[in-house]
Amino acid sequence: MASLAKGENKIYRSSYMKIFVTIGTYQPFDRLIEVVDKWFKNRNDIEGFAQIGGGTYLPQNIKYQRVLSEKEFNEKFDEADFIVSHAGMGTIISCLNKNKPILTLPRMAKFDEHVNDHQLANAKIFSEKEYIYPVFDEHELLLLLDNIKDIKVLKIVNDYADDALIGFLSSLCD
Repeated sequence: MASLAKGENKIYRSSYMKIFVTIGTYQPFDRLIEVVDKWFKNRNDIEGFAQIGGGTYLPQNIKYQRVLSEKEFNEKFDEADFIVSHAGMGTIISCLNKNKPILTLPRMAKFDEHVNDHQLANAKIFSEKEYIYPVFDEHELLLLLDNIKDIKVLKIVNDYADDALIGFLSSLCD
């Protein structure tokens, strides 16, 4: 894949890309890991790696590790062309800062994946502001994964966020 100058949107048209799946450090997220793992079953043109935490589902179709050191995490993140993740604020902001396209599946309280639905709120707000693609269930995630090579970074945030993003993030704290 040709290298792009910082700030350019990435559109993937090559036959090979790397996807990093991360669930954060809070708790397992088997629903996300299982959906992505099954999607990888017949994918020979895409490499995947998942950080799975302490979940009970063990991937069959992608490489994985339960826990990554900060250094290992940063290496996997930086090597990846694409991130699939829970809807954690840290991962979303890191993707925006590092010009990485991201698909987020929020943890949901109704599935006992979190104590409340703040990740659902994160995903709704960030997708409404067109920072991330809206993904609210496994079906939507699969549809976007099937078209992953056509997905691009929606907005780019450099080391110094613009006033609009700072205002947006501040409004989340009110």
